[in-house]
Amino acid sequence: MARTNSDDLLMEDDLAAAFLGGDEELAAPAETQEEQAPAPVSESTEDEWENADDFPGQLAVDVYETADKLVVKARTAGISKSDLDVSISDNILTISGILSGGEEEQTTKWHIQECYWGEFSRTIALPVPVREDENSVKAELKDGVLTISFEKEKTEAPKKIAIQ
Repeated sequence: MARTNSDDLLMEDDLAAAFLGGDEELAAPAETQEEQAPAPVSESTEDEWENADDFPGQLAVDVYETADKLVVKARTAGISKSDLDVSISDNILTISGILSGGEEEQTTKWHIQECYWGEFSRTIALPVPVREDENSVKAELKDGVLTISFEKEKTEAPKKIAIQ
């Protein structure tokens, strides 16, 4: 489930409504819902599978703050340090790399392929100003989790301006 800043959680009905096309379907009487024919399910074609390689995969991340740090965590299981590239410029973090699944030469037909293999990239506008110098950033890859910690920029408290 998704979590927002206000710690509101999406309820199952809200989540279902988001995928079903809105709250009006959930609010409809039961007999109306039963009368509606289910939407046809389209079969994937080989062309759709072939074109899927044209788009780099996305990397799921968690971003949170402590009193003095901003932390970004990403699941990177199966990726070696040498296949990862992490950069920051103007408070924009980019994590990219290649996930190599190893080619199975004897494979003649895939039955299920849910794991993403290949290039991935994720660019995140960091929500608070951070220090970008090498001494203020720490990146660690441990147990398949990439953790990047940034020291937050010290900002002065807002100053009250007297209105004359």
